[in-house]
Amino acid sequence: MELFAEHGYEKTSLREIAEQLDVTKAALYYHFKTKEDILISVFQDVTRPIDTLIEWGKTQPATLETKREILRRYSMALRGASPIFRFMQENQATIRDLSIGETFKDRMLALMELLLDPDATMANRVRCSSALFTMHAGQFALKDIAGDDEEKRLAILEVSTDLITQAHHVDL
Repeated sequence: MELFAEHGYEKTSLREIAEQLDVTKAALYYHFKTKEDILISVFQDVTRPIDTLIEWGKTQPATLETKREILRRYSMALRGASPIFRFMQENQATIRDLSIGETFKDRMLALMELLLDPDATMANRVRCSSALFTMHAGQFALKDIAGDDEEKRLAILEVSTDLITQAHHVDL
């Protein structure tokens, strides 16, 4: 992911990846035939907690507490996902062309469905959508700002939770 994020997906070769991993190109090729296969594998590993969260959320009541818990769990899932989100941000055109782009979009729509009330006002739909995307944007916005990573994560979670809470209370 570091190579993809640094050089771009198209400009990163299997040889460079093998060198970075300190394996032969043949060993890498034995497990992964293409760069996309590598990317899919990393993406699946990093996003597996998001799939688990979506499945859990589908079994829960659509209460404010459930929505707060979804955001809290999503925040935890994103902890180790910074490299993949950096890659996705810096390689948006490539992502649209790869299967992981559609997979990620499906995950975001599923999370959004868990956060939105079907009869919410448009303003509250924006609040709920913004809560989710604050999680992503916050990682980038605070990336180069001095401070503890956990403190940043908690601040992002607080703002996201405030948005969900505001949307829930306004609709009551």
